[in-house]
Amino acid sequence: MPTETLQTALSVSRRAPDMEDYIDIIRRHKAWIFGPVFAGLVLSVVTAFLWDDTYISTAVVRVVPPQVPEAFVPQNINMEMSQRINSMAQQILSRSTLTNIINTYGLYPRDRARLPMEDVVEDMRRSDVRISNVVNFATAAEGRKSIPAFQISFAYKNRNLAQKVCQDLVGRFITENTRDRSNASNFTTTFLKDQLEQERKLLEGVEDRLAKFRVENTGRLPDQVQQNLQQLQALEQRASNLNGIVSRLNQEKLLTESELRINKDRLTQLSSPNEIQSLIAQMPQMQAKNDRLAAVESEIMRQEAAISALKENYRDTHPDVQRAQAILNSLKRNRDALSKEESAKKPDPAVASAPARPVVNPLVVEKQRELEANIKRLQSSLEAKDLEMEDAKRQLGVVQAQIGGAQGRLNATPLSEKQYMDLLRERDLVRARVEDLNKKQSLSKVASDLEGRQQGENLELLDPASLPMKPAEPNRPMMIGIGTGLGFLLGLFLAGARELKDTSLKNLKDVRAYTQLNILGSIPLLENDLVVRRRRRLSWLAWSTASIVGAIVMSASVYYYYFVAHV
Repeated sequence: MPTETLQTALSVSRRAPDMEDYIDIIRRHKAWIFGPVFAGLVLSVVTAFLWDDTYISTAVVRVVPPQVPEAFVPQNINMEMSQRINSMAQQILSRSTLTNIINTYGLYPRDRARLPMEDVVEDMRRSDVRISNVVNFATAAEGRKSIPAFQISFAYKNRNLAQKVCQDLVGRFITENTRDRSNASNFTTTFLKDQLEQERKLLEGVEDRLAKFRVENTGRLPDQVQQNLQQLQALEQRASNLNGIVSRLNQEKLLTESELRINKDRLTQLSSPNEIQSLIAQMPQMQAKNDRLAAVESEIMRQEAAISALKENYRDTHPDVQRAQAILNSLKRNRDALSKEESAKKPDPAVASAPARPVVNPLVVEKQRELEANIKRLQSSLEAKDLEMEDAKRQLGVVQAQIGGAQGRLNATPLSEKQYMDLLRERDLVRARVEDLNKKQSLSKVASDLEGRQQGENLELLDPASLPMKPAEPNRPMMIGIGTGLGFLLGLFLAGARELKDTSLKNLKDVRAYTQLNILGSIPLLENDLVVRRRRRLSWLAWSTASIVGAIVMSASVYYYYFVAHV
């Protein structure tokens, strides 16, 4: 029965420990707690003092804005400074540059002995070199004014080498920035120059095609329409004048021919003897008749010629034609009246009955000579008028041909207008591009000169590379504290694990809780004093040995740090 009761009691869950139980647990498992603590302390001290010091040298580089306002001289480089710094960082932190720095200053001798150079360079780029972004720094030198700047830092176990490498990196950044800006600005200027030359050649080609088109289409260009109209009007006016000249010459020719015919008739009449005698007898009476009648006949011929000339240009209903016709009718009536008047008059009987005598009258001879001279003069005048009329007709033909050409050019203007306007539009576009590129090239050249004088946006050393006096890492007190704390946690874990594994009854509380029996008394554990003393001696020996060994190891690591590693 007691055995069954004990088994039932052991199957129940553990009771909740109190503070006295925790103290008992620590006392029972103090070796498992303080052993890991001491081991963590030793390991952390050894690790902290055997870990090489790392010194960080830092320099601050400021971004100097352009000396000339951008409103006056636009910059050729539009990339933000942060982007340019990242671009320069990729170039400066390239394998070739870092390899050169490592070989120049003899960095990482142990790593180079056991690792390839690519791994050493990669470790240096990833762990030791730090380049911050452009931020605003407030410095006392600038009166606490915020200025754009960025930091460059290098970490190495030798503080002098860390400073030298940091200075080298800063110098490379400043030099690379000046070179990149100068090259970029010169490249922009050269590019704009090449583009300008290409556009100029294109403009020359367009102007050549435009000039060739103008030569091939002279007079048919849209901007020559007004000129062609004026020329056509002038040619039409000249043709009208030539037509008037031809009409006038025709009228004068008709009058001259009529006068020539009259003179020839009169000369024929003077050649007949009867006519001569009749003329001699009737000369006093007919002289007035012939003069008046001849004048009227001459005026009628002139009027008929004028009417013929007017009818060539106007219709019969035209007022000028009707007026000239009325004048002609009046002249004809006058002529008829004169003829009737002369016919009604009878000759003198005494004169009529007188016998005819062949007498040579000087007046007849003089009249014949006068008529012959008039005939020659009129014939010469007709020949001159024929020549003048031929010349006027020839000029009229030339003018008519020119009028036809001008009208053809006016008719052909709409056909060439589109092609001509396309050429003009292309010429204007190319010319605008040339002017724009010329202006941009001038500004780019000024910007390049500004970069050559280093008056653009530059980098300037604000704080030189520092010489670190204290190592940035490792933080030995923190490492020792963390190692000791981890050892204490490990000891607590081991003590708790052992306590959970141990199911024996430790004190009277456990007996009452698990057996549910009344305790009448307790008998203390009786052990052999020899065994107890030997166990204690072994425990003290172990702790003493561990303490001595730990102290020696920690002392050796401290000695190595101060007297070996820093010699």
